[in-house]
Amino acid sequence: MSTKTKTVFLCTDCGDDFAKWAGQCPSCKTWGTLQEMSISENKRSSSKTATPPKPAIAFHELLETAEVGRISSGISALDVVLGGGFMHASIVLFGGEPGIGKSTLSLQVAGNVDKCLYVSAEESEAQVANRAKRLGISSNGLTMSSENRWEAIEKIIQMSKPTLLIVDSIQTIYSEGLDGLPGSLTQVRECGSRILEFCKSENITVILIGHITKDGKIAGPKMLEHMVDTVINLAGDSKTDLRTLRSTKNRFGATHESAIFEMSEKGLIHVENPSEIFLSERALSASGSVVIPIMEGTRPILIEVQGLVSPATYGNPQRNATGFDMRRLSMLLAILDKRLGYQMGTQDVFVNIVGGLKIDEPSLDLAVVSAIASSNRDIAINPTTVICGEVGLSGEVRSISHLDRRVAEAEKLGFKKIVCPVQNLKKFKHKTSIELIGVATVHEALQHIL
Repeated sequence: MSTKTKTVFLCTDCGDDFAKWAGQCPSCKTWGTLQEMSISENKRSSSKTATPPKPAIAFHELLETAEVGRISSGISALDVVLGGGFMHASIVLFGGEPGIGKSTLSLQVAGNVDKCLYVSAEESEAQVANRAKRLGISSNGLTMSSENRWEAIEKIIQMSKPTLLIVDSIQTIYSEGLDGLPGSLTQVRECGSRILEFCKSENITVILIGHITKDGKIAGPKMLEHMVDTVINLAGDSKTDLRTLRSTKNRFGATHESAIFEMSEKGLIHVENPSEIFLSERALSASGSVVIPIMEGTRPILIEVQGLVSPATYGNPQRNATGFDMRRLSMLLAILDKRLGYQMGTQDVFVNIVGGLKIDEPSLDLAVVSAIASSNRDIAINPTTVICGEVGLSGEVRSISHLDRRVAEAEKLGFKKIVCPVQNLKKFKHKTSIELIGVATVHEALQHIL
């Protein structure tokens, strides 16, 4: 067997590799993302010793032997995000910012599975055990290791034969036969590929914990996200206790599900009614405060949107948004200026989504516009009113999805009125005690609200 090393240039954004370096990736057209990496290839001297290919299997035989059962994580909200639990022999990539609670949630899952191997390459066994003691986790089926060499981890897996393998984190695992330090593109890509190949063949479910870059992406090549079956992200402000778990890729379920958790001394606890938490400290008589029902997956949640407008005293007006897209905010300010005559060019504008949430749902538009107009005119909006609707460039209010669920959530929490797109009311057939006000334009909406 002969060994040959070749040099390629890997794009850290899309994962494609190329023989020559270029300033711009030919695939994804991103600048400055090609990085050099070395790959060792083992070539056998004779084709007679090559591994024979796997035989093809008739599809009807696969249907008869296919497994439909899943492994429960012991946390119902996480099972919903995963589509019903962990699929057998699936690979789950778990990302999030430092200190957000990735290791905590993974350790809670480890304590609920019968046979689990927790590989913590960043901490010693004693450190992990101290965290498990604090969280109240005690399981006879949980084994731990602080090994970070894949060759040694593979032998540990063969001896312990776990049902679930947790690797914390993939950026700290390395292979002795590869060039580069742990966390390099070469190591992350190849170790991820070897974990995938080995655990699929051994029918082992895997959770790979991944670090996050400053851009909010999982560190390493984009190829890592393509290889795994499911990608979930834990987000939230580390200064608050609330965390949002979302799925961005799922081969075995939907990607629109999410769950709200609260960080406590006993770990992450699922929040059954997050609307009450988000609205608990709301100032009822302040201008610029609006309540909107958003959809987190299939469940509605009421949140508060705050707007603040003040004269610009330092030259160029400021535009700041927390939890809301800045480009979307610029568009809504242009609509207020052009369609409704608000002089926003001389005003500082601040928008805040309370609770540290990041919302990109179009139904938030009308609430943001209302909050800005309320603050600009210093008129408080009725605290029992809920507002939702998408805003177009012509100032029209467009229809949104799942209005019936949003109305039901608002009614449950005692709200009396909801301002929504008039097109939605034409199809709304559910009985409700809330007064429904349909609007066709932003001008009409502000007349009702203010």
